[in-house]
Amino acid sequence: MSLIPYRRNNNTIASYYNPFRMMEQMERELFGDQRSGSFSTDIRETDTAYVLEADLPGFKKEDINIDISDNTLTIRAERHSEHEEKDKQGNYIRCERSYGNFSRSFGLDGVDTEAIKAGFDNGVLTLTMPKLTAPQPSSRRLEIE
Repeated sequence: MSLIPYRRNNNTIASYYNPFRMMEQMERELFGDQRSGSFSTDIRETDTAYVLEADLPGFKKEDINIDISDNTLTIRAERHSEHEEKDKQGNYIRCERSYGNFSRSFGLDGVDTEAIKAGFDNGVLTLTMPKLTAPQPSSRRLEIE
């Protein structure tokens, strides 16, 4: 009986030699399934703002920090390992949940940093980042009445 996650293998010619699959397998063997202390994000643009959605399942709102410095937004989240305290006898067959520090940074060019709003619901962090409004021209021509 194997408790290793199932990975589908197709019996086609392409499945015998696939350099991308080989690189992914090598990365998983070296670093595990969690890649470089990161998390997935989607960024979309509306007429007035950029909306960033970050997947942070299993985190609490208190474990997430959002900092703005030097026109860079950094999202940091930290999850502590609970199984080390609960199970000192090593009864785990496999432990795949990731623990530690996770962070991503994003440039804020064209964003009104004073008006950014953040929300967190069902493991998804949503940042609404309003676009800077175009500056009004400082000169104009007056009509003579």
